[in-house]
Parts: sequence; structure tokens; C-alpha cells
Amino acid sequence: METTIRKVDQEQVWKIRHEVMWSEKPFDYIKLEDDDLGIHFGLFKENTLISVISLFIDNEEAQFRKFATIQHEQGKGYGSILLESVLKEAKIHGVNRIWCNARQNKVDFYKRFGLRETNSSFIKEGKSYVIMEKNL
Repeated sequence: METTIRKVDQEQVWKIRHEVMWSEKPFDYIKLEDDDLGIHFGLFKENTLISVISLFIDNEEAQFRKFATIQHEQGKGYGSILLESVLKEAKIHGVNRIWCNARQNKVDFYKRFGLRETNSSFIKEGKSYVIMEKNL
């Protein structure tokens, strides 16, 4: 199955964000105030967008946010391919440190990419998160 990764418009990521992350919330809930400042990436399987992630760069630091893969394509390695690509992209942009707010149940996934847990954690809408980071 052929996959491609390319930059996409924020409107393209919103549908998958909503479907995967917060389907029970109003559609606008998944939009970020600074979405227009992010670099949005999508992984396409054939010509279908199946995984998205948004990268926000601030000088030499970056945060990736709203990483989502449609339900029936999860566990097949597509998210891993997309995350690897975004880590490389961050490095190209001169980023020294990248971080994310990881859902607690996804910590082991991010550890596979060299991210480590910090001492910062929080709960949002009943879901537990921990801030994870990696020096590039």
C-alpha cells in the first residue's frame, strides 16, 4: 500500500481530529487558536488522508499537537511513519527540543521515538496527560 506524507491545510486536519479525538464535542472544539501558525502534515494511504499531526515551531523549540490516525487504520504503523517524518522536519527547521502533551495511555508509544516523560502532568476533560520531550 503506497503512502505519502505532505503538508496539508488546517481544514484537512480538523475532520480527523474531531472524529478520532473529541467526536463527542462540537466540531469547533478541535480547532486551535494558533492553527494558522502551525505546519500541518498528513499521511495519505493511496489518496485517502488517514493520519494527521500539527507542528508548532517557536525559535528552537517545537510542540507537536493533535496527532490522530483514523480508528480502523490504527496499529498498522502509519502514525509511526508520520511522527518520524515530523521529527525530521523539526530538525530541518533548527529545532533543538520537541515536546507534546501525551495522553497517559500513549506514553509507551512516544518512548519508542526517544521522548521522555517530564514531571508535568494534567487532566483535561477526564483524560490524563503527561508532557513528554526530546532533544533533537
